[in-house]
Amino acid sequence: MDINSLKFDEKGLIPAVVIDDTTKEVLTVAYMNRESLEISIREGRTCFWSRSRQELWRKGETSGNVQYISRIDTDCDCDALTVYVNKTGPACHTGAESCFFNNLYTNPESAPAFSLEGLARLIEGRKTEKKEGSYTTYLFEKGIDKILKKVGEECTEVIIAAKADDKAETVYEISDLVYHVLVLMVEMGIYIDDIKNELASRHVIDHKVKQEKMTK
Repeated sequence: MDINSLKFDEKGLIPAVVIDDTTKEVLTVAYMNRESLEISIREGRTCFWSRSRQELWRKGETSGNVQYISRIDTDCDCDALTVYVNKTGPACHTGAESCFFNNLYTNPESAPAFSLEGLARLIEGRKTEKKEGSYTTYLFEKGIDKILKKVGEECTEVIIAAKADDKAETVYEISDLVYHVLVLMVEMGIYIDDIKNELASRHVIDHKVKQEKMTK
């Protein structure tokens, strides 16, 4: 199908639900008109129509947090889009990974799906909205030196467990380490996407050159 098959509303707009192609997390809901959709397809990155400013809006043109498009689907009525993207930074103007972080309702009988992104958002919340009795809030209040000390301690615990060939204990200690590293990342304003992008870039590095740098 093509753009001519789509049903734009009376203002010439169509809603676009933007989804992280890796995590499948909903990042934001925006609107496109025919021109912004054509630009998105031509450039391979999201371009929306800003209803408040009444102008085209290329995601990342000011923030640098670009969304590269993997694919665009339409629903059965052809009046809404899902846009799957790989992003280079937070999707929300607040700095959050997703615009959807305010919980309206949680079924107490339903266990939420775990993700590192979800844990990172929870940790961010403990920094911005301090909770009494929270260990995470305690770490932020103590500051970077305390956080770094805990990261160092957890690294040591991982080494001890692995050296003892204790798989269960190693998993436990690695989990502690990951949590404290996420706390450090939030403290320093580092996002999970920053780490993903760094890892993704390393396939172009010549391994011999890398090894030489490591031995110097």
